[in-house]
Amino acid sequence: MARALRKIPLLHLDVAHRGRVRRLGLKLEEHGPTGSVKDRSVVGLLQALHDERPLTPGTVVVESTSGNLGLALARLLPSIDCVFLAVVDLKTPHATRTMLTERGARVIVVDQPDGQGGYLLSRLRRVRELCDRNPGYRWPNQYENWASPDIHRRTTGPEITEQAGPELGAVYVPVSTGGALAGISAHLRRHDVAAVAVDVHGSPAVAGSAGRRLLPGIGASRPSAFLKGPCGYDRAVHVDDIEAIAYCRILAEDVGLVLGGSSGFVVRALLTDLENGRMDDRLAVCLAADDGGKYRDTLYCDDWATEQGVVKEITAAVEQLRREGLFFNRKHQEH
Repeated sequence: MARALRKIPLLHLDVAHRGRVRRLGLKLEEHGPTGSVKDRSVVGLLQALHDERPLTPGTVVVESTSGNLGLALARLLPSIDCVFLAVVDLKTPHATRTMLTERGARVIVVDQPDGQGGYLLSRLRRVRELCDRNPGYRWPNQYENWASPDIHRRTTGPEITEQAGPELGAVYVPVSTGGALAGISAHLRRHDVAAVAVDVHGSPAVAGSAGRRLLPGIGASRPSAFLKGPCGYDRAVHVDDIEAIAYCRILAEDVGLVLGGSSGFVVRALLTDLENGRMDDRLAVCLAADDGGKYRDTLYCDDWATEQGVVKEITAAVEQLRREGLFFNRKHQEH
């Protein structure tokens, strides 16, 4: 578990847009053991579960996941001879499902939409049914267990402030469960640095309303349990998923970074704040929550975009952003 808390690099980029050039930092969580920020969450969740009652060999751990937390659990649980039961849904990339199976997880796919633009509520219902029928099953409950925010308060937040230094002015964090944002925000409040919640249109995770959502890994079908009240973040930005996909594709073209969809959301949110005068000249850091390898057949694929009926929208968004002068340039990486 300690090895899952390795230090994650911060990449500095210049971004040009509408005649201005600004610096930004990308916290590249793809350098974690399973390629996402959920590696840290899992360490906190499993430690809390073990402290409550030891995780003995043969224990079955069940969790709802859109992908990344499941991959982290599938890596760590076999090392302590526990069994992992992953409850996923139809939006979970096939590459993720394959990786879960290859790592020994038992995968249950939920195919019933929850009526809130996703499958989360249906996945949670299945988890509760499994636990009711099998009292010995253990459920970390990444959606309500405060061990998740706490591990980010103790690790992710301090890393960001240390690497960015005194120039840091804001950190942009994508929201799904809200655990990473709540923990990072708790740390940033001691440093006069703004914590910005980034959500997708169609998600009520952060003060929004339910609707269509294309990508996993950001947004939810219900409000985050960790972000109730104003103390969980300083402000929120909602981003359209088409624009987020366009940003991901442009980042890949310009600097060779193939990132998960939530990274497109946070970078777009930063530029939205710059355009609206909500961000000063201090450095802004965007949490790039995962790598994009498992999304090559979805957000980076025109065939998938055609199936979703959005290929023309994505192409138009990329062309418009290029006309506005959007361009990324790699600077250097802090370790």
